[in-house]
Amino acid sequence: MKTIQLTPEIEALVNRHVKSGRYRDDLAVIQEGLRLLAERETIYQGRFEELKKEVAIGVEDIKQGRKVDGREVIQRLKVKNIGLMKVKE
Repeated sequence: MKTIQLTPEIEALVNRHVKSGRYRDDLAVIQEGLRLLAERETIYQGRFEELKKEVAIGVEDIKQGRKVDGREVIQRLKVKNIGLMKVKE
């Protein structure tokens, strides 16, 4: 097993979690933290791949001439928003 040095802040955080009773010992806290880190990285990697696909679709749309002027979209949204605000009044 590898020994690591924790900063005082991290050590206090680990101790607080153990004292809460939620974790049996320091190792359980560290393992849970690493598990959550791995889970987050998996989620971020999956989202990154999704975004790359969406960008590729957008680039292909532009190449095929399927595009909308950004100013036009913003203007449409403003008009739609004004209409929604009037309905609420």
